[in-house]
Amino acid sequence: MLIGKGNIHPAVQEIASIFSNAGKQVYLVGGAVRDLLRGQKAKDWDLATDALPDEVMALFRPKGGKTPYFAVPTGIKHGTVTVYFRNFAFEVTTFRAEKGYSDGRRPDYVEFGVSITEDLSRRDFTMNAVAYKLPSGPLTDPFNGEGDIKARLIRSVGNPAERFAEDGLRPLRAVRFASQLDFKVDDAVLEAIPGAVSLTARVAPERIRDELDKIIASPKPSAAFLLMEKTGLLELILPELALCRGIEQKGLHRFDVLDHSLLACDFAAREKASPEVRMAALYHDTGKRLTCKIDESGVRTFYQHERESSRLAREIMLRFRYPNAVMDKVCHLIEEHMFHYEENWTDAAVRRFIIRAGEDSLPDLYRMRMADAYATSGLEPPQDYLLPLVKRVEKVLAAGRALSLKDLAVSGYDLKEVRVKPGKQMGIILKELLEAVVEDPSLNTREKLLEIAGKINERYSSG
Repeated sequence: MLIGKGNIHPAVQEIASIFSNAGKQVYLVGGAVRDLLRGQKAKDWDLATDALPDEVMALFRPKGGKTPYFAVPTGIKHGTVTVYFRNFAFEVTTFRAEKGYSDGRRPDYVEFGVSITEDLSRRDFTMNAVAYKLPSGPLTDPFNGEGDIKARLIRSVGNPAERFAEDGLRPLRAVRFASQLDFKVDDAVLEAIPGAVSLTARVAPERIRDELDKIIASPKPSAAFLLMEKTGLLELILPELALCRGIEQKGLHRFDVLDHSLLACDFAAREKASPEVRMAALYHDTGKRLTCKIDESGVRTFYQHERESSRLAREIMLRFRYPNAVMDKVCHLIEEHMFHYEENWTDAAVRRFIIRAGEDSLPDLYRMRMADAYATSGLEPPQDYLLPLVKRVEKVLAAGRALSLKDLAVSGYDLKEVRVKPGKQMGIILKELLEAVVEDPSLNTREKLLEIAGKINERYSSG
């Protein structure tokens, strides 16, 4: 056993002493125990106690002056209180038994005052049903969770169909843990998932989104998505992705669209790219199914698939209620991922690429392109794959440039000198000035731009 005082944070022991001094039992449970038994550092310190929720609230009620803690009744009906203690948020849950799950999510009835063993019996998987009594043990492990952790096995506590009936999110959690921990899902668990898909369909979108985010953040997201495909979860949750199976790609591509997308996401995960890049890699070709055509020579084409993929990605993210900023970034990366640099690009062409891509988005767009290239054949792209473009971009940026309206040597206020009226026409003229400067940066002086603006204004006025 790898758990001991040396690898449990002092703040955990300190909060445990408050329970002990009040004559209450307290156990470390959940992911912290699982991680410690795997020889990993624990991140989330969840506690279980025989103290009733009101007693926990009283134990951590500020008693005047500066105290290092306070409690919030975040789920007191079901026995959960969050204790904020020395920069940690401890989720503290009273030992409980649960009965009835009519909504496929929460118990209809909760009974307090049970033992730690009975409390552990309501949990989803054996690896999460192990408790360590604070401050120094022993370990309570009624379902051989420690053995399953050593065997790297995800096994249900009891009958998997019964566990899934209690919470429709559990099938998705099973496949998520497989990719997150590199564990194997027990055959009985896998066999029970298809029968629970209707319950998963009733789970709130935000809870599904949280699991998808954890899958995408895992070292190898494809492990979960392939299990989702096998069990029917992918068709339920991400039908746009599931429908990519069997969409063949010719030329340099070795894989169909689904496997290509999963490989791209795996590459982005391996390179520790941002969540937005990982999502863009996952969804970047979903539009190929809708844009696939066979030309006169029998070759498959997918013209403008990036636009359709961006639209589908936004629909997916809207369904799971992602923030607008996340949706905009992911869709932008998808829309721009098809760039193809050639050495004969002029500096003006490079500037237009920077404007279209967005200077701040360039590092993520490069990562997205590398992921796409890797997923074409499953082979590492050359180290200098994007180097010529990167060097050209760096050279253009270092030379000084006008890449947006704010970089122009004139503003709308200045244009009044050449009788340009505020409004739509002024905006059009400013955009034309920017285009002129992108083509020839030497034009970006106040005098030259006012001269050009005056001529453009005359043209519009006479027209």
